[in-house]
Amino acid sequence: MANTFSNDQVLLTIPMLPDMELAAANLASFIAESMSFSDEQIEEIQYAMIESCINAFEHSRSPDQNVFIEYIIRADELEFKITDQGVGFSPENRPVRQNGQQDLYPEMRKRGWGLEIIHALMDKVDIRSGENGTTISMVKKKTNEGS
Repeated sequence: MANTFSNDQVLLTIPMLPDMELAAANLASFIAESMSFSDEQIEEIQYAMIESCINAFEHSRSPDQNVFIEYIIRADELEFKITDQGVGFSPENRPVRQNGQQDLYPEMRKRGWGLEIIHALMDKVDIRSGENGTTISMVKKKTNEGS
């Protein structure tokens, strides 16, 4: 597929309803595919988008029940900004994992991996959060591997 985007941005607002994270991931996938990202990178982008949207759905307590997504398209990378207008949180104060376990909340050992997954899948992740909401910025750089 030919590169149909360059130095553009796409904005998407999704309601906090079941499976709406898939709409956000499908758009990210479409853009990445049109830019000739590898199949592996496209999957990583999809999973990171799904995790970031689900985190906003589950934790933001946003009164407007919406998530705002900005897709920023550059020649050699994609950036995604996922924003909610919820209560915010302190990323540095979340429970710390040791030996694969979440120390502070043993009942949540099988959950709570969203941010770790996002960091592992994307090339750069920045989290800004305050009392008026949270924005997760994620960047994926295009490699020369091809599909």
